[in-house]
Amino acid sequence: MSDLPPPALRPANPRFSSGPCAKIPGYSLDMLGDAPLGRSHRASVGKAKLKQAIDLTREVLGVPADYRIGIVPGSDTGAVEMAMWTLLGARPVEMLAWESFGEGWVTDAVKQLKLDAKVRIAPYGQIVDMAQVDFDADVVFTWNGTTSGVRLPNGDAIPADRKGLTICDATSAAFAMDLPWDKLDVVTFSWQKVLGGEGAHGMLILSPRAVERLESYTPPWPLPKIFRLTSKGKLIEGIFAGETINTPSMLAVEDYLVSLKWAQSIGGLPALIARCTANAAAILDFCAVNPWLSNLAADPATASTTSVCLKFTDPRITDGEAFAKAVTKRLEAAKVAYDAGSYRDAPPGLRIWCGATVETSDVAALMPWIAHAFHAEIANA
Repeated sequence: MSDLPPPALRPANPRFSSGPCAKIPGYSLDMLGDAPLGRSHRASVGKAKLKQAIDLTREVLGVPADYRIGIVPGSDTGAVEMAMWTLLGARPVEMLAWESFGEGWVTDAVKQLKLDAKVRIAPYGQIVDMAQVDFDADVVFTWNGTTSGVRLPNGDAIPADRKGLTICDATSAAFAMDLPWDKLDVVTFSWQKVLGGEGAHGMLILSPRAVERLESYTPPWPLPKIFRLTSKGKLIEGIFAGETINTPSMLAVEDYLVSLKWAQSIGGLPALIARCTANAAAILDFCAVNPWLSNLAADPATASTTSVCLKFTDPRITDGEAFAKAVTKRLEAAKVAYDAGSYRDAPPGLRIWCGATVETSDVAALMPWIAHAFHAEIANA
């Protein structure tokens, strides 16, 4: 099998990294020509660009009019930490995790904030039993596990009359999945995932219930300046109108605007979701006829359509980690898939990003190359 010629068709874009992710189709640096470089983000032109980014985010995602949207530092991590440090502690807390980043939020809540939280952790490829979660507590969770390839299928388990807040890390779900805004009080994400934006900036979306908590509750721990969302007991409204807490990159802002406008041009959120679904389907169709490769997600209903995680199941493989790394190296050496290995804390295998900026034709073209690399490594074993 190792002597077989490689597939004739190659992905036009071999960038399958799960972050930073592939740029939008047809991307060019020339698209950033309107960026107000060398201007203050507090000048009228800078604030207008930041406000436009907020407004287009609301439009594309369908965020309710009474939800606040802010651009914050530190990517998705900064947005999640800001929410946890400013909101938690007023009620009991439940921390849900089904991948490494969710486990990181557990560590921060339990060891840094020292909350007596109920912790529910599912192994890679599974999610926790949402029916067991007490939503009268504040609940922190990821919608889509970027490193485990599993997601919440919907928000049905979250009651409308909950007493607690739901704090959702949606960094690899926003713009790819239908988020039920009425079930989510805090939503965070970064620009470098589904829309292929640049790093360093996070988005923090707050429901009216979250704003009410901010204005009525003062955490018992010191808050770094970069986390402060209120002043004298009132929300700092400027943060949610383009007046960022610290200096943003206007080049990155322009890049995000380009991505948002592209999303609008192809049909908005429904079109973005459809592209992700088609990309993931190309992989699942391949797995269905190649039993040596399978989705890490145990339940198809919870399988991610963005960060698709795969495992090799051939009984001839004796060292799964070494085998997966060898296949990943072959794919990169052939220049057909960059950064396609599983996350360092995840089970060994592959992780193929299927976000909206990826073309389905490239995913389909990659699959025979995975087969070629697999058979080559089996022959060498």
